[in-house]
Amino acid sequence: MNKTQGISDWIGRAVYGLISLSLGIISLTMMGVALWDIWLSIHGDTLLVTALLNAIGLIVIGMAVFDVSKFLLEEEVFSSSATKSPAKQRATLLKFLVIIAIAVNLEALVFVFDAGTKDITTLIYPTFLLIAAIFVVVGLGVYQKLTRDDDK
Repeated sequence: MNKTQGISDWIGRAVYGLISLSLGIISLTMMGVALWDIWLSIHGDTLLVTALLNAIGLIVIGMAVFDVSKFLLEEEVFSSSATKSPAKQRATLLKFLVIIAIAVNLEALVFVFDAGTKDITTLIYPTFLLIAAIFVVVGLGVYQKLTRDDDK
């Protein structure tokens, strides 16, 4: 049984490693496309402000995807899940959710600015995204408050 667990663990780490590598490449590609679009906008006849707003969105999403890639690599490939204490697992969960919360907040702000410059009637959708991001942050705070005493 121990040998099959070792093989299963190795396969799991290999799969998570491939997923992490794929996400890292995708995120770097997104950031490269964002910079390429800015370059084309500077040397072309498209609006620079539109290219910059689109680039901000792509870079923010790329950053979040890269953080998730790094998180998977650190937590699932390089560390052993058998040795994690409940406090370490909570810290890992919080780190992952903070990455997501930051990305959603930044993306919501980009959408708010984009909607404000194009069509003010579409401002309601990014506003709801911003409200949802705020609820994620508040939920993280409540979770930390409720689980704080478990660490002592």
